[in-house]
Amino acid sequence: MYIRRVKTSSGATAVQIAQKRHGKREILEHLGSAHDEVTLASLEQVAREKIQAGQMAFDLDLHTDDTTTAPAKGVDAGGGLVLHGTRPRVLWEVLEQAYERIGFTGAVNDEVLKQLVLARVIEPTSKLDSLRVLAELNVENVPSYATLKRHLARCVPDNWRDLLSSAAYRFAADGGAVSVCLYDVTTLYFEADEEDELRKSGFSKERRIDPQILVGLLVDRHGFPLELHFFEGNKAETRTMIPVLDAFRDRHQVQDMLVVADAGMLSWANIQALEEAGYQYIVGSRNAKAPMDLAKTFATTGNHFADGQVIETTTELKKGTESSRRRAVWQYRLAREHRDRLAREHRDRRNHTLQVQRAEDIAAGRKAQRKARFLTTGQRKSLTVDYEAAKAAEQLFGLKGYVTNTSMKVLSGAEVVAAYHSLFEVEASFRMAKSDLRARPIFHHTRDAIEAHLTIVFCALAVGRHLQTATGMSLRRIIKTLQPLREGLVEINGTIATIPAALTPEAKEILKTLPEKSGH
Repeated sequence: MYIRRVKTSSGATAVQIAQKRHGKREILEHLGSAHDEVTLASLEQVAREKIQAGQMAFDLDLHTDDTTTAPAKGVDAGGGLVLHGTRPRVLWEVLEQAYERIGFTGAVNDEVLKQLVLARVIEPTSKLDSLRVLAELNVENVPSYATLKRHLARCVPDNWRDLLSSAAYRFAADGGAVSVCLYDVTTLYFEADEEDELRKSGFSKERRIDPQILVGLLVDRHGFPLELHFFEGNKAETRTMIPVLDAFRDRHQVQDMLVVADAGMLSWANIQALEEAGYQYIVGSRNAKAPMDLAKTFATTGNHFADGQVIETTTELKKGTESSRRRAVWQYRLAREHRDRLAREHRDRRNHTLQVQRAEDIAAGRKAQRKARFLTTGQRKSLTVDYEAAKAAEQLFGLKGYVTNTSMKVLSGAEVVAAYHSLFEVEASFRMAKSDLRARPIFHHTRDAIEAHLTIVFCALAVGRHLQTATGMSLRRIIKTLQPLREGLVEINGTIATIPAALTPEAKEILKTLPEKSGH
């Protein structure tokens, strides 16, 4: 590794740490730009310390491209120069401004909470290890672990989650009202062996047997989080939606609310509860309903559909109960590109093949008898595979159904489909929470500690989704671009001065897209 100096278009001198690999130069880190000799010398000293970190101290000089040296840290450089270190201030200010822009500081004025949220965005880790992250970022007033625990203990008594949820809603509403919400549920597991009243084993979306909790997340149509609740690990998913919606509506007094959820939330009991509470809904239907829902369409026009065709019909949500009939919208869709179309067909055909194979295995006695699609009912010796039903199911490839209580005057069939397709945003938010922000596994044991953890994850998710929407870049890319940009802290004749970081072109583009620009 070596120190590289290069002139910028503004006339300044940028200082970089570089290395050569296979004959090609690779820039490892941009340290900043200097407009005078003192600044340049301090930046080079920062570079030397980084290169020499962890190495034995030999009496050798490191040379830059222009063979200029500077005195070591703490040595008078003719101007009383003392180097105090560097910090990635650009990244921290971008995250800090996003946190404040959402309104979290005004909702809960707690510096420790803010530091933990932003540290999780940068490097998700344990609460204790977050203190290391903050120290490496050279953040002022890093708390002790005892202080951290004391502050987080206020989360439940001071009702932080509700206050922060209200701030997130006000930011998302932006003076109006959020009337379309997307809802989904996921599971988060614990590194624990024993269950308790909250952490219980149940159906895991991650196929784990560890104790877990259910987390219900409500987001707007852009994926920005509005509400987060958690439930016992063995609670049925369909029984989580109404409590979350009621809490959201009561807190914000939202009228004419439309909620979108996937087929996992479709049950007659859920539909009745939604209607009794006055909610409008769009819920994914199950493909097994298609033959009954589309029977008249098949009889009159056959099973050929145009790409994007929308069919209006009704569906019976409770067998044999005419009063359970609701509006159903079905759409046949071929992807615009041939590759996507083949991928969809391949998925449908693969699932269809597996279902037929399972029915054949049960009929042949190779698997234990249980309910299976395309398997005729009866005793073990009389079980057969209904190949006619399997063949009839093939005509359903490419069809997707939606159940709603909205009238055609309120939402057309195409608008119902479009609203449901926004549901991928809540799935994207869950993926960010689990991967980028590492909400799992959870090591806490008490309900209050779990709520404090999920409150931090909720705020970090809001900051991440906001930055992604504003910049059009992934959160990982934003951090990867801004984190190497470090400003220097030097003391010159007793006065602390900062050396601004040299912004890369991509960093400048990120800062331009943000609602409030950084002071860089």
